[in-house]
Amino acid sequence: MALSHYKRCLEKHLLKSNRKIGLLAFIALALLFVLWSTREDSVRNTIAENRKNSKYSYTTNRDSLKKNWVPKNLPKDHISTYDLNKLKTTSDPLNNKEKILILTPMANFHEEYWNNLLALDYPKSLIELGFILPRTSEVDKALKKLQSKVKQVQSTTDKYSKITILRQDNDSQDSQLEKDRHAWDVQRERRSQMATARNSLLFSTIGPFTSWVLWLDSDIVETPHTLIQDLAKHDKPVIAANCYQRYYDENLKKDSIRPYDFNNWAESDEGLRLAATLPEDQIIVEGYQEIVTYRPLMAHFYNQNGDPAEEMALDGVGGTCLLVNADVHRDGAMFPNFPFYHLIETEGFAKMCKRLGYEVVGLPNYLVYHYNE
Repeated sequence: MALSHYKRCLEKHLLKSNRKIGLLAFIALALLFVLWSTREDSVRNTIAENRKNSKYSYTTNRDSLKKNWVPKNLPKDHISTYDLNKLKTTSDPLNNKEKILILTPMANFHEEYWNNLLALDYPKSLIELGFILPRTSEVDKALKKLQSKVKQVQSTTDKYSKITILRQDNDSQDSQLEKDRHAWDVQRERRSQMATARNSLLFSTIGPFTSWVLWLDSDIVETPHTLIQDLAKHDKPVIAANCYQRYYDENLKKDSIRPYDFNNWAESDEGLRLAATLPEDQIIVEGYQEIVTYRPLMAHFYNQNGDPAEEMALDGVGGTCLLVNADVHRDGAMFPNFPFYHLIETEGFAKMCKRLGYEVVGLPNYLVYHYNE
């Protein structure tokens, strides 16, 4: 009996202890809930008070963002419709108010280039500019100069419709010196990088309202002021000017000119024969003694007394000064950064245009001038 009495006493004691523990736990939880609720109310009140006293409210910031980021010409339903069938690309772009996109890959900034660009006899309101620069410390100096000039012109009433500046996200050649850029052993890598940069610039800037794309190298420092009209009046899908360079002739002791861009050429039988013998991944580059093609180079067909409007059929083009009907690019003609029929970059672009059925021509007696380093 003593044992059973002991068990009953123990059970009663444990039951009372469990009740006390449960009661204490409940009180503790209730206290924590009250404290947490009080803290949340305090935080909410503080936030509300801060918003009330703040100079800018949430609503104000939201409205400000709308004003800053929603284009003024965006329809209310936020859907823009363009009928490309009505887009004009004619031989008289000025009178038809056609929009021109001037694209320039840039590694060096020359004052003469910028001044020549500003002097073009075409309304800036109908011109968009696009630039792409390598991401190197050396080119950072050129970028600062470009940004300064852009800021100046865009702060006036006579400003360009739009200006876009891009930095390359791919590798680029370290040295931008002329002798290093044109060395034979770097041509495939350099031209591939240039092709990638050109494509990035083109695809990032061309719009549904672009009629013509003018590729103009940053080293082109002198052109006729009517460059756009002069090239467009030929009404060709792709047309190239002849790029020369001014220099001082030590032998004749006078200023003279010499050919510079040898990438404008017509195909030759030797060029076709050579291409047929090469591996698929090898390229042919003009203007180098390492590869002889006997292709007629437009640079050698300049006639001082010739007609500037004379045309020459081309199979390869350079990118120093090249006017392209925007529809050619829209149809898929780009700058291959890989061997395309043994051609690459601008020369590969010309080949692609021909494969798409577009005519490619050049003007041997119409000169633009390259910077002389």
